[in-house]
Amino acid sequence: MMAHSKALLVLENFIGGKFVPCSSYIDSYNPSTGDVYCRVPDSGKEEVEAAVKAAKVAFPIWSSKSPLERSQILNKLADLIERDLEAFAQAESKDQGKTITFARTVDIPRAVYNFRFFASSILHHTTECTEMATMSCMHYTSRTPVGVAGLISPWNLPLYLLTWKIAPAIACGNTVVAKPSEMTSVTAWMMCKLLEKAGVPHGVVNVVFGTGARAGEALVCHPDVPLISFTGSTLTAQRITEKSAPHCKRLSLELGGKNPAIVFDDADLLQCIPTTLRSSFANQGEICLCTSRIFIQRGIYSEFLKRFVAEAKKWKVGNPSDPTVDVGALISKEHLEKVRSYVKKAQAEGARVLCGEGVDSLALPTGNQKGYFMLPTVIAEVKDESCCMQEEIFGPVTCVVAFDTEEEVIERANSVKYGLAATVWSSNVGRVHRVAQRLQAGLVWTNCWLVRDLNLPFGGMKASGIGREGAKDSYEFFTEVKTITIKH
Repeated sequence: MMAHSKALLVLENFIGGKFVPCSSYIDSYNPSTGDVYCRVPDSGKEEVEAAVKAAKVAFPIWSSKSPLERSQILNKLADLIERDLEAFAQAESKDQGKTITFARTVDIPRAVYNFRFFASSILHHTTECTEMATMSCMHYTSRTPVGVAGLISPWNLPLYLLTWKIAPAIACGNTVVAKPSEMTSVTAWMMCKLLEKAGVPHGVVNVVFGTGARAGEALVCHPDVPLISFTGSTLTAQRITEKSAPHCKRLSLELGGKNPAIVFDDADLLQCIPTTLRSSFANQGEICLCTSRIFIQRGIYSEFLKRFVAEAKKWKVGNPSDPTVDVGALISKEHLEKVRSYVKKAQAEGARVLCGEGVDSLALPTGNQKGYFMLPTVIAEVKDESCCMQEEIFGPVTCVVAFDTEEEVIERANSVKYGLAATVWSSNVGRVHRVAQRLQAGLVWTNCWLVRDLNLPFGGMKASGIGREGAKDSYEFFTEVKTITIKH
């Protein structure tokens, strides 16, 4: 093991309301410098066992609290995170590589809102009731918390997606064992410091840090964890499905996407181009909802391409803590190499790289020379069957191709294994509805992107996942329903 200076941040697991050191640790890198800056517990079966035990002990007390009592605690936690918003944003930017601006305006405010949203929604659910007068019977349903929820969240929106799971799970009266990504664990650890002050009883929220192969697997295989909510790659989800099958666990899987944007020739390009730049390159393209295939109707293809590339070249890449920067660092050296390899494959297949990787030079500040940076990259003339059009790249790379007819573009947009999100650009209302109906995607935005109402279902079709998340959907996932019949 390499020697470390004393300045390194060392995280600890949070089990039963206490921070607990671990017997072994792994390095976590600052993506913008390439240096190790943090040590994360390398937890395994033993730590997961302790966390599940603590969650089981806390369950009877927490689940017997009224929705109003739980709601007040969630609101208090939201207030505490909001109070420390700047510290959380700084930590998220340093740990993940995203720009400080994105962390400040998107990640941390949304984490706060997740708690507030579920603190409110838990107060407004009603159950069903029917009467059978001829049989002198009435039926009603009751919903109760499931038990210990296993929550596994990814590295791209660390606190945002972790709280999107923790908030509904505990609002419904479950206790949780959460495993954030080992690459981005700092904000989860910071949140643990606020739990007691918010009034969260010991053992309700337990956080175990470590890799998917050790900590994640131990959580998925634990017989006392009846439910797993996972956001991440389709490959990992397949393993979770296999490992949890013998236990008949309830699964919610929010996976990758290969999201199309379809731009018809009557689109308002003044709106479309800046929004599509954002949907392609926001958070370094490391969002499962990012656009990575742009279909442009042939009549406006060359004009769109010229304007889109010119605007993409204006996006500034550099030190994430610089508020004028648009694109931060990618999560890791390995991930940067993977994203670059797709650009090389596209070139080898005869596609044209119009800007970005391998075409334009990237000038970085002195302290960021070893960071994992990449310019926004636009590729044209890619074949539909190319891996660049079929596989999730998850970086600042988008492919632009031409199409002729509505019928053709729907078929091409649907010709991938994923079905998470899509965007449609047209001023024809009838067409917008028609196309949205036929796209195989769990979310379709028309003439906008990433406008979210948390009440409504979020999730994908095909290889993009199983289940939905949202006010009603999360409530149904995190509770057991029982039908009770009373004869009078």
